[in-house]
Amino acid sequence: MVLLFYRFILFRDHLFRKTSPLHGVFPGYVYCEQFNPFLQNFSTSGNFERLSWERSTQEILLKKFKFALRNHQVHEAWESFKDFRRLYGYPEVHLLNQLIVQLSYSSNLVWMRKACDLVLQIGKEKYGLLQADTLTKLALSLARLQMSSLALVILRLMFDKGCVPSMHLLSLILCHTVKTEVGTHVASNYLFQVCDLYNCSRNKNAHHGVSVKLDTLIFNLVLDACVRFKLSSRGLRLIELMSMTGIVADAHSVVIISQILEMNGLRDEMKELEVHIDAVSAAYVRHYRLFYNSLLSLHFKFNDVDAAAKLVLDMTSSHNCCVNKEYREQLQKPSFIAIGSPNLRGGLKIRVEPELLHKDSVLKVESREELIFYRGRKLVLSNRAVARFICGYKEDGRIGELSNLLLRIQEEQYSMAGSGLCSGVIGACIQLGWLECAHDILDDVEASGFPMGWDTYMLLMSAYQKRGMQREAKALLKQMEKVGYDDNMISDDAVDRSKLREETSNSHGKADLATTLAQILKDEDQRVFSLVYNFNSSIFFFCKARMIEDALKAYRRMVDMKIQPTTETFSFLLCGYSSLGMYREITILWGDIKRFMNSGILVGHRDLYELLLLNFLRGGYFERVMEVIGHMRDNNMCTDKWIYRSVFLKLHKNLYRSLKASNTRTEAQSKRLEHVQEFRKWVGIN
Repeated sequence: MVLLFYRFILFRDHLFRKTSPLHGVFPGYVYCEQFNPFLQNFSTSGNFERLSWERSTQEILLKKFKFALRNHQVHEAWESFKDFRRLYGYPEVHLLNQLIVQLSYSSNLVWMRKACDLVLQIGKEKYGLLQADTLTKLALSLARLQMSSLALVILRLMFDKGCVPSMHLLSLILCHTVKTEVGTHVASNYLFQVCDLYNCSRNKNAHHGVSVKLDTLIFNLVLDACVRFKLSSRGLRLIELMSMTGIVADAHSVVIISQILEMNGLRDEMKELEVHIDAVSAAYVRHYRLFYNSLLSLHFKFNDVDAAAKLVLDMTSSHNCCVNKEYREQLQKPSFIAIGSPNLRGGLKIRVEPELLHKDSVLKVESREELIFYRGRKLVLSNRAVARFICGYKEDGRIGELSNLLLRIQEEQYSMAGSGLCSGVIGACIQLGWLECAHDILDDVEASGFPMGWDTYMLLMSAYQKRGMQREAKALLKQMEKVGYDDNMISDDAVDRSKLREETSNSHGKADLATTLAQILKDEDQRVFSLVYNFNSSIFFFCKARMIEDALKAYRRMVDMKIQPTTETFSFLLCGYSSLGMYREITILWGDIKRFMNSGILVGHRDLYELLLLNFLRGGYFERVMEVIGHMRDNNMCTDKWIYRSVFLKLHKNLYRSLKASNTRTEAQSKRLEHVQEFRKWVGIN
């Protein structure tokens, strides 16, 4: 009965609002006798009395709304809320926020979207009704359901009002958000804005009460995602932000930073870190496997096999040898590492604590076992690393140095192959037909006083006989006799047994090193020429030192030598120009970028496009802005409109706001107005 009465009241009130002229004169009150004689009992002394039908209806709706909320009846609560809002506006603040929280806890995509739409509507009309805790809970629920874009929309609504969640809750939200590439882009852009707010809050002249406390975990989460999705330029900008905001890099940070430096080809910065990583105690060796993996990879990319060999020989002994205790303790203390180069005056530096490892961290750094393993409490080389050494030394004709390295590694039992490393390398060379190389290594090992086993000699003997290399086979026979193998061990039957053993070994897939070596040789044609890394490293240094002319000379020389620039090349130049406010020069560089992309030499990368877009927007080159947006659209790249909208409102809020096309003075101004209006429409600015 109550429900029927409630429905009647709604219908009556709605009808009366439309039909009765008295409603405009006496809002909220109704003269009822003419409609229902029964209600005349409410009047006294024959006079009309005003009855607050709205009040009674409001109470019924509120009771129904509260009852549904108290019993977690989401559907009923939503319907009651809609009815109440249609008649009386928003309910009390605590009830409104309670509804949003219950919608967000439903784990239903439909209800989640309704909650998000409601919050955005309230944000436009009356943001003060929303509580920060409510918005944080909604953002977290959206992130858990992998609705990353909507989660960041809520965070940005809070940000626009000068509010940032606590770092603990923000880390939980970002932990879910950065599971996708798009989520990582948006989350990192949000972090850039938060860092700006943080730097403003530290400014003594800032006149706002916003308090932001950044922590290491937030950066680690986003940086790790940049590594997973190969966002090299974005990751490098985040590292610089860590330095600018004073965030301490813990053990997780150092490993992730090393991977980002590897992607950008910045070997000098890695060497700065190496000094401190070599000094950590043995308990941390396992954790820093990926650091050494990245540094070793960079040495190979620079085609610096000598530096790679030194790293391999040093990285275990540095942790096990008796280093001066005071010196080790000094290196283990928190220290500042240069970002760019230690030779730069006023360059950025990041505080590093290599033995700081937060136990409550939700971060698990992705494990990549490419060049270095951790076995038996030691760092050991993978077959891929050994194969890279073989290729490097053989290409330079330095087989003797390869043999020396293999013997030293074997002596340290540093390799996964252990004492069989040299025999494995010789066997791989034989399978690839490098018989001279195999024999040279065999001679070197023999000369060191550790002759190889019978199987290795017979394997080489069999290869010589297959190829009809009788002179070399006879020389090997004499060599075996000198070592001490008798005639029975080097007879034809022995050779046949060796062949059978070789075939059996290969059939069981034991020739992994040879397979890996063949794969590396196949990939050699696709690898980036080592000079590219040298040029990029120089360009990065010059840009950080604000020596832009020297950076341009290096770039032009690179082009003249027919060395193809990479995404990192242009990213470094863009950041260098941007730091000096040279936006016009970026328009010229954009011409080069388009030319290389059209020729197929360069692949358009989202990070590169975003750098261009932000700089053209700062410089006011709106034709170029729309051109870059068109390129991103053609390549089906999602664009984070919020970040561009924020930059526009900050720098060009009133640009051509009241100017009409008919009032433009020149054709250039007319075109610029057209592009500005097009951009406003694109980002949703009226």
